Amino acid sequence: MPGGDLESRGAKNREGSSYVIEESETQWTSWLIPMFVVANVVMFIVAMYRNNCPKYNLGFDGKCVAKFLGRFSFQPLKENPLFGPSSLTLEKLGALEWFKVVHKGQGWRLISCIWLHAGIIHLLANMLSLVFIGIRLEQQFGFVRIGIIYLLSGFGGSVLSTLFIRKSISVGASGALFGLLGAMLSELITNWTIYTNKAAAFLTLLIIVAINLAVGILPHVDNFAHIGGFLTGFLLGLILLPRPQFGWIEGRNLPAGVRVKSKYKAYQYALWLVALILLVSGFTVGLVMLFRGVNANDHCHWCHYLSCVPTNRWKCDET
Repeated sequence: MPGGDLESRGAKNREGSSYVIEESETQWTSWLIPMFVVANVVMFIVAMYRNNCPKYNLGFDGKCVAKFLGRFSFQPLKENPLFGPSSLTLEKLGALEWFKVVHKGQGWRLISCIWLHAGIIHLLANMLSLVFIGIRLEQQFGFVRIGIIYLLSGFGGSVLSTLFIRKSISVGASGALFGLLGAMLSELITNWTIYTNKAAAFLTLLIIVAINLAVGILPHVDNFAHIGGFLTGFLLGLILLPRPQFGWIEGRNLPAGVRVKSKYKAYQYALWLVALILLVSGFTVGLVMLFRGVNANDHCHWCHYLSCVPTNRWKCDET
């Protein structure tokens, strides 16, 4: 379990504290996450087929990489160092682009972009992360809840990205992946009382999230998609992933008329309500700002540092 080990069924906490649930009251078979992986790989193959570098690489310096692959060869590394298609090909297939979303009515790009990747390196990194994170979550919480978190987190990352980035395109499943990380963290918080080693698990998750967000301040990385996806997934985890109390589970087998504990603790209900309000209001405000053409940088003059911090080694030119 991402949040640490659950204590065994039937064991009482010492000094009269509450019961906890067993480690695996239900175990689902993971099939949705593998399907997501297949879909991303297929879309990359389609992008490389459409790209056809030997035929269309006419306006860029350098030669196609791995020309033995024919039309599947990669763009010159000067244009795409991640071994992938051109930005023009990605744009045609549904990459996230502010102007087309806001002024061309192509809101579908907020979703289509999470199925595209800039290159084979980008694809492999994201799919390996998706397998290690997503399969375990789906086994524990089922495909419905994890599927909702994945898709809505990707959408939330796209919305925040488009509010801040206007001069370049964005692709990748990173926002959705950060949503799963956010859900892991909030699941640990909302189910805090049922875990052992909770402090160590919490600290480990925080370090993992911090390292991944820190990587996002490098140039050409859309950290706004990461942040938007993480916040969306964190709130969705509070809404969709609370676990019932052990006393409530056991109480279902008691005779009629016997008082049963509440299914969830009071703090779980409180977190659920606050998260729902923040999620709905956040999406509402974000989408209204987006389709009114508001540039979020005008309201937050330092926020651009969240996505790229200039140094003497690189510049942040948003291209």
